Amino acid sequence: MKQPTLMQQNRVKVADIVTRDRLRPVSQAGVDSLIASVKETGVMKDAIHIRKKKDGALYLIAGAHRLEMARRLGWDEIEAKVWTDVTDDWALMMEIDDNLAGAEMNALDTAVFLATRKAVYERLHPEKRRGVAGGLARQGLASDIVSFAESSAEKFSISKRQIARIVAAGVRLGPSEVAQLRAAPRPVTQKDLEDISRIGDPDERSAIVLRMTTGKGKSAADARRSLRVETEGEAPVKDPIDVEFLALLSAFDRARKTARRRFVEDRLAELQALIADVAGGGDGTE
Repeated sequence: MKQPTLMQQNRVKVADIVTRDRLRPVSQAGVDSLIASVKETGVMKDAIHIRKKKDGALYLIAGAHRLEMARRLGWDEIEAKVWTDVTDDWALMMEIDDNLAGAEMNALDTAVFLATRKAVYERLHPEKRRGVAGGLARQGLASDIVSFAESSAEKFSISKRQIARIVAAGVRLGPSEVAQLRAAPRPVTQKDLEDISRIGDPDERSAIVLRMTTGKGKSAADARRSLRVETEGEAPVKDPIDVEFLALLSAFDRARKTARRRFVEDRLAELQALIADVAGGGDGTE
């Protein structure tokens, strides 16, 4: 297989660029931010990347927000790097990495992009799929993610454990569920995604996603509890972790500054360990 070749870096007519099958739609806020930057500085910082096919057609690889900015500003041309001998997987990997490295990504987009990146990585590196390894295997994750997690963790400055958790959530979601969650009135959190990914029944998972989309659950856990109340007549059960958290929060908020300081000094080692665990992507369970 030929290696992708950078054919040229030049200005390309905006109208000639085909955009389709993107992993996520462009965001209004992202385009507005780019427009403000260009108006302020007078330049577009990075060129977009384009794939030139054998028939001469030009397809966008990376830079959907920049291209949409150019369209909205009425530009006839845009600075572009034009590639040839490009495979679908190579183009998809470039789209993913461009977004993960340069765009503001919410939890849902990060999960979708990293899960897709894992699938592409495995196709490009089939030798990495063999065997199982340690903690990831104990979590039920095959070690085909190990090399990917190490590669992605280093590339995006995220811990391997956090990469594994994000990917596990993204892999379980289907395209229709992703589209529905994008429309949810509340931002979908990583905790929501992990809770959804643990639901084995696809019908129940779809029902939970629908409730979040229609505002019938402020979180995945809340949507699941309320669904059970409606379908099974169960009384809502308070999460003991939520109860303990609210009790700690209330006590801390009521305490005077000197008491808070004394508490921190007394529990400093435990607090430092917890902070390190959170920074490393731990879920706080014991």
